[in-house]
Amino acid sequence: MLQTGDADGVCTAHPTTLARVPWADKPTAQVIISMGSFDGSEPYAGDSRVVLQTVLDRYTALGLRPVVASEMEFHLFELEADKFGQPQHSQLAINGSSSLGGQAYSVDVMREAAPLMDAITDTAKIQNLPVDTLISEFGPSQFEINLYHQDCAMRACDQSSMLKRAIRSVTRSHNRVATFMAKPFAEQVGNGMHIHFSLIDADGNNVFADGTETGSDLLKHAVAGCLDTMSQSMAIFAPNINSYRRMVPGCYAPLAPNWGYENRTTAIRIPGGDNNAMRIEHRVAGADANVYLTVAAMLAGALYGIENKLTAPAPVVGDAGDAEAVLPQFWNDALAIFEKSVFVRDYLGEELQRTFAMSKRMEKHEFDSRVTLMEYDAYL
Repeated sequence: MLQTGDADGVCTAHPTTLARVPWADKPTAQVIISMGSFDGSEPYAGDSRVVLQTVLDRYTALGLRPVVASEMEFHLFELEADKFGQPQHSQLAINGSSSLGGQAYSVDVMREAAPLMDAITDTAKIQNLPVDTLISEFGPSQFEINLYHQDCAMRACDQSSMLKRAIRSVTRSHNRVATFMAKPFAEQVGNGMHIHFSLIDADGNNVFADGTETGSDLLKHAVAGCLDTMSQSMAIFAPNINSYRRMVPGCYAPLAPNWGYENRTTAIRIPGGDNNAMRIEHRVAGADANVYLTVAAMLAGALYGIENKLTAPAPVVGDAGDAEAVLPQFWNDALAIFEKSVFVRDYLGEELQRTFAMSKRMEKHEFDSRVTLMEYDAYL
């Protein structure tokens, strides 16, 4: 391949993503674009949307279509940080100080945040983003927002990406800060992004379902593939230095490639309910991850398991929270595995593998070269 340095290109808009921006002062709209060559003949293989489409094309060749939905957690902070530069919770205790604990599913917390939450849901309607639920979560000032499932994975990712932008922007107009940062506070839970997906055939049948409570063989192959490729995809699921602060015991972040039925302590959960709605819930990624690459890596892992008819290990019964850490716990380890992965190269593409690793190495070098406040406190 001819290396031309920092070359130019052409960005092409996707008209179906055109949406009004209600938080702007003047009439404004936004549209999602993709990168490509000057003549438009070739999409850029490192574009996250293009990477996802490549994976989806492989499913199409098998006569299958993924159905995808996302759940994202985020924090709401005061606009001003404290004197140490740390964010301040928007949720307050009864004495007016910052709350020390969250109130999951609390009606009172949602009532206190009602003006902002109403603005978020109103904006979602204007931008045709199908919000399912918006609730208070486990941590103080923490919330979760869910989108309805879509039978087009690309559309599901477009909606998720647009929703994150909308939440940040609407929150700022209400003099608050919304963050999808994986781990804002060391002593409190972080923000995850759980992806639900199933596969349907040309007749609209869910191929993960076979009428039983355990699901089809195809489901187990997909689970096995997700588990087998999880470490290789960790650099995508945990894309920055803060992401690995979340990967610690007791913070609802999976530490090992395991799975279970209706088990929220495992990396892969098969939710209960209607057997015909059998699906995989992938629980590893942080809310800071790129949703297109996250879904691409998950679906690619499932496809790898299906194509190779991999066998899943026995599902975990009981609490897996104390499982030995097997997934990469440090950024450098995850990048090293990602860079050498044949799976990443063959399913997500050599260009994505090269450019993603290169950009993250540069980002890591920037953080490694900075002197932190803790160093001043300890060594000055």
